Amino acid sequence: MSTPEAPFRPREKLVEQQKFFQNIHKHTYLKGRYDIITSVAIPAALAATSLFLIGRGIYNMSHGTGKKE
Repeated sequence: MSTPEAPFRPREKLVEQQKFFQNIHKHTYLKGRYDIITSVAIPAALAATSLFLIGRGIYNMSHGTGKKE
């Protein structure tokens, strides 16, 4: 039988981080350092891009421009 692998992080560090994250009074999906990027910024950018493209399409249709021959 092989010997058990050493943990990636010491147990004390894990307990310290668990206590830190349990004491933060934010939503669960915003507790990490980079969570606001994935939970807020990327969806907002996708929504803004799609609204721009929809608006441009409506403008082109109403003015009869941007047609492919």
